[in-house]
Amino acid sequence: MPKIEIDKERCKGCQLCMTYCPKACIEEDKSINKKGVYPVLFLDREKKCTGCSFCAIICPDLCITVYR
Repeated sequence: MPKIEIDKERCKGCQLCMTYCPKACIEEDKSINKKGVYPVLFLDREKKCTGCSFCAIICPDLCITVYR
C-alpha cells in the first residue's frame, strides 16, 4: 500500500502537490506550521494513492517522500 510522508515544517503551503495528485489524496492541514502557513496533509481514507510520485516531483522544497 503506497503512502507519502510530508515534512510539514518545511512545507510552504504552495499546494502544487494538491493540484497534481491524480487521486486527490492531499489536503490542506488545519494547523499552521513554523513558517506561519497551512501545510499539506496526506489523507488517503479511500486507499486511492498509487504511489505515482507526482507530488514529490512537483514539490519545489522537496518536502515529500513516497513509499511504495
